[in-house]
Amino acid sequence: MLAEINLWFLSLGEHYGVNPFVFGAIYVGAIPFFLASIAWVVKRARAGRSTVLPTMLAGFFFVSAYLYLAVVGRNIPLWVWIFLAVLIVYGAWSTIRDTRRKIAAVREP
Repeated sequence: MLAEINLWFLSLGEHYGVNPFVFGAIYVGAIPFFLASIAWVVKRARAGRSTVLPTMLAGFFFVSAYLYLAVVGRNIPLWVWIFLAVLIVYGAWSTIRDTRRKIAAVREP
């Protein structure tokens, strides 16, 4: 059964022109860079400095796997893009909310 699931998973990659292992590697590999960028945002916000660059980097790392899908993929169904858009909007909202809480917690004595 596991072999059948693996074959199905790999066939999706062939059908849509995306290597699922590359997608997964980008997705998982971007996590430490994303977290480091968020820590950088908090550090710079505490210091009263601009957070534009670390915020942009965090956003890039957050969507990097989907950028790969957009550039390399083909024939991706519309529902996938809608689902990804919802995930990205929710993830961005959640990250902004949590980052603001971290900054506020540090500013309180």
